[in-house]
Amino acid sequence: MKSPSTLAAWLGRLDAPRLARVLAARNDATSAPEPRTVGELADRLQRPGSVALVLPRLALPHLQVAEALAALAVPSSAAALAELLGAVDDESARELDAVLEALVDHALLWPDGAGKLRMAGPLRQAWDAPLGLDAPLEELLAGTTSDELRGMLTALGVKPPGTKSQRLTALVEHHGDPERILSVVAKAPAATRKLLEGRAEAAPEDPSRFIMFGHPSPGLEPGARWALDRGLLIQDRHRYGPSRMPAEVTLALRGPGWHAPFQPVPPSVGLAPVTPRAVDREASAAASAFAAGAASVLSACSAAAPARLRSGGIGARELARIGKAAQADDAVVRLTLETAYAVGLLARDGDRVAPTGAYDVWAEQEPPEQFAVLLRAWRDLPLTPTQARDEDDKALPALAGAPPCSGCVQARHGLLAAAERLPAGQGVGVVSDLGPLVAWYRPLAESSPDGPPFATVIREAELLGVLARGALSALGIHLRTGDTEGLGIECRRLLPSATATARIGADLTAVVTGTPTARLASLLDSAADRETSGTASVWRFSAGSVRRALDAGRSPEDITADLATVAAGPLPQPLSYLIADTARGHGRVRIAPAACVLHGEDPALLAELAAHRRLAKLGLRQLAPTVLISRSPLDTTLAALRAEGYAPLAETADGTVRIEKTPPRRAAARVPAPRGPRARGSARIAATHPAKESAALDPSALAARLLAAPATTPEPATFDGGAPFATDTEEVVAGWAKRLPYSDIRQLAHAIDTDQAITIEYVATSGNRTVRTLSRLDLDPPYLEAWCHLRSDERVFTLSRIHSVMSA
Repeated sequence: MKSPSTLAAWLGRLDAPRLARVLAARNDATSAPEPRTVGELADRLQRPGSVALVLPRLALPHLQVAEALAALAVPSSAAALAELLGAVDDESARELDAVLEALVDHALLWPDGAGKLRMAGPLRQAWDAPLGLDAPLEELLAGTTSDELRGMLTALGVKPPGTKSQRLTALVEHHGDPERILSVVAKAPAATRKLLEGRAEAAPEDPSRFIMFGHPSPGLEPGARWALDRGLLIQDRHRYGPSRMPAEVTLALRGPGWHAPFQPVPPSVGLAPVTPRAVDREASAAASAFAAGAASVLSACSAAAPARLRSGGIGARELARIGKAAQADDAVVRLTLETAYAVGLLARDGDRVAPTGAYDVWAEQEPPEQFAVLLRAWRDLPLTPTQARDEDDKALPALAGAPPCSGCVQARHGLLAAAERLPAGQGVGVVSDLGPLVAWYRPLAESSPDGPPFATVIREAELLGVLARGALSALGIHLRTGDTEGLGIECRRLLPSATATARIGADLTAVVTGTPTARLASLLDSAADRETSGTASVWRFSAGSVRRALDAGRSPEDITADLATVAAGPLPQPLSYLIADTARGHGRVRIAPAACVLHGEDPALLAELAAHRRLAKLGLRQLAPTVLISRSPLDTTLAALRAEGYAPLAETADGTVRIEKTPPRRAAARVPAPRGPRARGSARIAATHPAKESAALDPSALAARLLAAPATTPEPATFDGGAPFATDTEEVVAGWAKRLPYSDIRQLAHAIDTDQAITIEYVATSGNRTVRTLSRLDLDPPYLEAWCHLRSDERVFTLSRIHSVMSA
């Protein structure tokens, strides 16, 4: 039976359970539309973009094994790989087999049935110089002349053959023997030996010295000429840069005892015993504090929408204002804004960022449900929200719209994986020790720009209660698996429900322990001034705050009744007196627009206003004992009287009381930008109704369908009498997007027909190649109009310039 030398052939030989494992590991390649054949699946699995999505999810040993295999001649045997890695003992061999099995499950490697391992092409190209090895000698000598080959052989003491091909073969054969190379290097000058040994231990150099017109520059490294004359270094004539060391020379100088790095076991950390109850207690306290702080932050944004900088984002001054109003520190403010923006609770509204209608739905929910929404958003947020400064120590704005950072997402996923694998009943003694563990589980993750590795993401996890006492909490366990239902249950268990009552004291304060309900917070905000927020919130009543409630159209009886409903006991007498006294003086003077008119029932009071020196600027004139007119507008007059301590009441033109309640600002819901892989059920909250979740992929069912289908299907060729296209959209796209294979055409047409987001590789007229995520697709041949998430604007794309298509 022929060996499966291609990925499609290997996939076609798998049984359904094994193929289902591959589909589950590479769900990025099975997104809609589903692949119809094994051949189409193999094509998707081997796309560079698909492989690039997998690599950041791999742990350190998986990347080390893949790099070692990339350094070997492909296909290579598992025995040669084990020898290169030094995995010769039984335990190391078992660990290597487990790593290879995981790489095979991801379809990055596959056995060809002849004892060899084959590798996906894009995976080999992930390293310019795997293990620091340059190209083999024969490849580097491609542009060398016959006379130069003869000179190298002569310098080595080898009699040159007659033809160029024979000379090349003789030189490759000589350098293929490590003992011969070591013998030659032993006779080299000291400067040459130092140069060669240093180059053998390091990766190939970046171009720093240049070769003009194929001739070495005068600035050759000391000792390089001797090595160049003997083929130990090769000057590449096809590109500028320093000389290159053939892989054979590098391996010979490293010696037979050298092995590629292989660390199958994560680094050890200092552990401390911890009980589940202690973890729950600390996680509950942290999550409750964050939920209360987030509610306060978004309430502050609702009261006064934060302004955006001209360069984009919310600057330090606005962040400080929000933090002061919400009694929250900078980390909580940033984390709340970024997660709320990600799920659509906030959106850009001109030069400000305002809550959307979805915020009103969220605000009515209980704290556990509110917290779960923000926690799921944090898991896949493509940035580090609490990072306040960049590498140059410059302040970073929040909601700046930076390009998505896959490494930031993987940092959180690596932290969850590292903490989950700690022994049961154990937590790290020092949370910063989790940094090396995260680096082992996700080597390609984005670390902190300064300080201990991954310190920022670890601090965020502690703020959210995901990490507690150095261990992964129940919240973190369900967050890692994407179990939305389980996460909701744990949130309801650990976070108390919103408090619907307040303790109102004789000192005119109202204290609410925990997070107040939206109704309670709205009531107290309307009649009192909030002083503190957090695990306990405090409001203080004053004549000004009660007058604010009266100005909003509420009667003193309504205020008293509503406060009595939410009070834990009877209303204190001082508060009742305050409301009655304020109401008694409220509205004694009524202002009507004329330019405007002031009237009241107390002639002495009106006379006092007319004679008041500080009100002279209003131009008041008494028309009758109970009527004044003003030359100033109504609002100016109203403000001036209140500034002098009077309590006037505004009227409309028909004599009714004017309600001064200002509705909170709301922005239109923004276009949702894909934020990397989402946890199941983490769809953003809709303003009118919740979005329908897409059906979860069943890898077993898809595996059975793929194995039952033919390996490949003929591509549609309607005009040549072949198979028709599946849809009209496919046919239109295929007619214009000539560079796309049929599998990409299917994927793009499906996204257009179903109004789904898609990611494309696009080449502009300038020749610049970019990757764009698009939504709201509108086909207008030969163009595709769409919302571009990179530019946050509508853009028009030429179909013929789309070079590849990937799922968003």
